[in-house]
Amino acid sequence: MYASFPFVVAAPMKRLATYFLRGLVLTVPLVVTGAVVWITLRTIDGWLGLPIPGAGLLITLAGITLIGVLGTNLLWTGFVEWLERMLDRLPFVRILYNATKDLLDAFVGEKRRFDAPVLVALSADGAVRTFGFITQQSLAKLGLADDVAVYFPQSYNFAGQLIVVPAARVTRLEAPSSDVLAFIVSGGVTEVPSAKP
Repeated sequence: MYASFPFVVAAPMKRLATYFLRGLVLTVPLVVTGAVVWITLRTIDGWLGLPIPGAGLLITLAGITLIGVLGTNLLWTGFVEWLERMLDRLPFVRILYNATKDLLDAFVGEKRRFDAPVLVALSADGAVRTFGFITQQSLAKLGLADDVAVYFPQSYNFAGQLIVVPAARVTRLEAPSSDVLAFIVSGGVTEVPSAKP
């Protein structure tokens, strides 16, 4: 009679553990996302000294949009060009400004660079492969006419590696680049990207 007691207790405990883990998977991403959004809103509100939660974000978005509208004006474009010439004279500031500008331009600007997802063979037999994005189609200026520059984002990180590989080892993927990036950054945990119809 007592020999079966541990099994009687173990079954409900296992079920409770399963429910707990499922709840953890559902709760933690919501809590982390909510916390990051809340901290961001409070930080922006704090910078602007606004007591209304979220007002700072709305003012910031409106300000950025206004700068975008002004950026199409010829007078404003001249001012930006003058400012960039001034920043080019400052060694560290020039590097920081140009790197940030190029990175943003690569993601959301007119010169998007992360729109060509590829699969790269890392070994001669093609057995080891990884996902990346072509950022330069030609490296002829470096004397590497047959090579391309491929950026490899790191999983669970906002960093990556740029590797130069022979173009023959690169296979273009017919999938949305945003889906491929999400797949890489998640470490392959998110849904596998589908080919474009």
